[in-house]
Amino acid sequence: MISYSVIWPAGSLVQQRIEGRSFGDLDFPRVARFCVWGCLFVAPTLTVWMTIARAIWPQNNLRSAITKALVEQVTYTPFAMTSFYFGMTLLEMKGVEAAKKEVVDKVPPTYKVAVLIWPILQTFNYTTIKEKNRIVFVSFCSFVWTTFLAYMKHTDLEKSVLYKVKNEPVQTPK
Repeated sequence: MISYSVIWPAGSLVQQRIEGRSFGDLDFPRVARFCVWGCLFVAPTLTVWMTIARAIWPQNNLRSAITKALVEQVTYTPFAMTSFYFGMTLLEMKGVEAAKKEVVDKVPPTYKVAVLIWPILQTFNYTTIKEKNRIVFVSFCSFVWTTFLAYMKHTDLEKSVLYKVKNEPVQTPK
């Protein structure tokens, strides 16, 4: 839990700096919300998921690793993402309707990225990393992922490059 109380706010800080904010302009209440979320939600739920996965698939072979990674993508990942957008929006005091909209708007594009990245990282984690170091490995990956989540949480998708590329009409040569 301690690592996530550092990783999650650090991801928010990095995202804000990438966004161009100076130190004096950083949104520290946002950083605090990321700290609370990482420590009180992500760390416990991820620990439970990894404990369950280890109990169901105790082998450290490629087949078991791929199975764990794929099952995670259809169980823990949608739960965690939905909870993140909903919970963080409530922590911003924006209300249930705003939280629902955030989930509808942002979970699908975030999930698409997660499906491309996390199965590879988790397969590597389950096959290569020793069990005692798996949470540490996932924590490092989580730092990078949290920076991305902070971007997705605090970007207006309609103004983002991702949205524009996806929704631009195809130009045909004349």
